[in-house]
Amino acid sequence: MSESTTPASPVVLEAWFDLQCPDCFKALDDVRALRAAYGDRLDVQLRHFPLPKHKHAYAAAQAAEEAFAQGRGWPYTEALLARTAELADRGEPVLIEVAAELGLDAEEFDTALIDGRHLLTVDADEAEGKAIKVTGTPTYVIGGERLDGGQSQEGLRERVAEIADRLLGA
Repeated sequence: MSESTTPASPVVLEAWFDLQCPDCFKALDDVRALRAAYGDRLDVQLRHFPLPKHKHAYAAAQAAEEAFAQGRGWPYTEALLARTAELADRGEPVLIEVAAELGLDAEEFDTALIDGRHLLTVDADEAEGKAIKVTGTPTYVIGGERLDGGQSQEGLRERVAEIADRLLGA
């Protein structure tokens, strides 16, 4: 394969989310649009930043990691974010219900939340987020630039696209 036909590495977009955050649910429209526009050239990675004000966000982050382990991370994340109010009201049973609705192994979700197998991943994300000065969600990191959507998501999709185009040489 000649160099000109070698596909470039995808650009990584880290999406720092709190899975009990209504603003992160709104941000999914941007994530979907960016995925549609860039396809495999943009690797959107969920990073966890559970905010203290959301008492079920930490467990939700662990549940999302279990969904990724079962091969349905983004569908689970999107379904869960659509139910942030319900998660706030009813707590952890919602995490198991969403898993069952998506055909995931709900018993394994329950076990994962009890045995804490995903605690280190969530804790590492949270620590890294603090280190790079994530203060709210959603926050995006692309090409070393941090874009804070916690205050306003206005223009974020366009800004991410500008950076992605620059990094992809488009």
